[in-house]
Amino acid sequence: MTLNNIAIKAALALSLATTAHAADRPNFVFLQGEAQGWSSMSIQMDPNNPESKSYFFHTPSLARLAEGGMRFSRFYAPSPRCTPSRAAYLTGKSPAQLHMTYINPNPMTGRVQLPRTSTELPLSEVTIAEHLKTAGYATAHFGKWHVGRANPVQHGFDENDGSNSNAGPERVSNPNPKQAYETATKGIEFMTRQAKIGKPFFLQISQYGGRSALDAKSETMETMRQRVGRRDDRFIGAAAVALDMDINIGRILDTLDELGLTENTYVYYTADHGTPGRNGPLANGKGSVKEGGLRVPLIFRGPGIQPGSFSTILASGVDLFPTVAELAGIRIPLPIGVEGGSLKPLLFNHGTGAITRPGEAFVAHFPHYDGDPIGPASAIYDGDFKLIRAYESGDRFLYKLSDDLGERNNLASQMPGKAAELDQRLTAYLKRVKAQVPDVDMSLPVLAGKSRRGDRPPRGRFGTGERISMFFILDKNQDGALSLVELNQLPSLLQSLDKNQDGKLSAQETASFLSQKRSLFRGK
Repeated sequence: MTLNNIAIKAALALSLATTAHAADRPNFVFLQGEAQGWSSMSIQMDPNNPESKSYFFHTPSLARLAEGGMRFSRFYAPSPRCTPSRAAYLTGKSPAQLHMTYINPNPMTGRVQLPRTSTELPLSEVTIAEHLKTAGYATAHFGKWHVGRANPVQHGFDENDGSNSNAGPERVSNPNPKQAYETATKGIEFMTRQAKIGKPFFLQISQYGGRSALDAKSETMETMRQRVGRRDDRFIGAAAVALDMDINIGRILDTLDELGLTENTYVYYTADHGTPGRNGPLANGKGSVKEGGLRVPLIFRGPGIQPGSFSTILASGVDLFPTVAELAGIRIPLPIGVEGGSLKPLLFNHGTGAITRPGEAFVAHFPHYDGDPIGPASAIYDGDFKLIRAYESGDRFLYKLSDDLGERNNLASQMPGKAAELDQRLTAYLKRVKAQVPDVDMSLPVLAGKSRRGDRPPRGRFGTGERISMFFILDKNQDGALSLVELNQLPSLLQSLDKNQDGKLSAQETASFLSQKRSLFRGK
């Protein structure tokens, strides 16, 4: 533990002395979604991009929050998986620095080799809850914790419902819809008690996942069926789960109104990573350093923030800790190692201004096999530019996001100087934060089959662990996007599947073809 962090822990022990002045401080409510895509809400996240709004999901409470506050169009989760992002939200430090880059600690073998990572947030790390307690705040966490087995009280949360992971406090397969409602109820009771004694508070409510009918209330499922005019529960489930969450966000906002706390409370909503499926105009999703895995909503409402405003300045999850600390008026220094910068200049200036950080604007270090065909990767951002380093192949992908949000046009060969600059800066950053960088042995074969999916569960409709789709087959360079050249292969490919030349493509012909491709894939 550094001397600075020891000082903060000591200040925490003396925090009772600050209680007399605490009543003047604002409250904070952090609402954290689970796998909430950037374009998976019924509000537009980018004022210039209508595709950043969903016409399938229905989230009126989040719309209410957005209309009363600011939307960040370029906000990034610290990681495309949950545990690393949650740890970064709590500490203001990147998963790379924390050595918490994945959701299990198992080392990797094969061409890309990585040492054992951590899934336990060290008790020596100062969380935002501990930082706020030095100024007399009451603190609470309810919902998904997923940053280790230590009880949240050991990380500064006075009230909590345990160190819960995906199974919730009851250790069940489907904690929702029950927990979606119970965590909100616990949060409401906590806020009500603090309001009665006039004590400022920091409340964190973290949602559980779920995308099926088993994870939503039956009446919510029916509401969404009626709303979208479809009966297929495979599509309705995810929207119903999102609506249950939204209903309970509405309960929190209503309670703030009823307690007379709205004018002195900052409420902010974001998610731990993108959805595991499609993410509108963005490439890929959960488990990928492409935009679909990292770009998520951030909505911030509170005193001094212009209602209905937008910010298009790049921000990320490590910026939340210093933002809350500054808004709360905390005078002691930030813990050593905090990588983010305060968003207050943007919040109080209609979304424009500059964020002062000690290092790079944003780096996502994800050296793991998971949901991206390119395998383990890291990404660094610089203005409109983004460089991805693929460890398995050694390739570099350079994108200019202002022109190519879908990350289809790799500019590395056209702009070798820019690619080299960002690659060098990425190396320097990883060295500075003492990140665990994988060893790569190009003499070893690449991983194939289900090994490439990390901890992902088996998927597919044909009884196998691998999902082989037409998209995968057409994506010859496995960059997670289809170029025009690759798309032009589709007509001839479909014609070749019609083995009996009857002018029709049967399910049996398609299944036979995919089976052959699976066999080839396993042999790679």
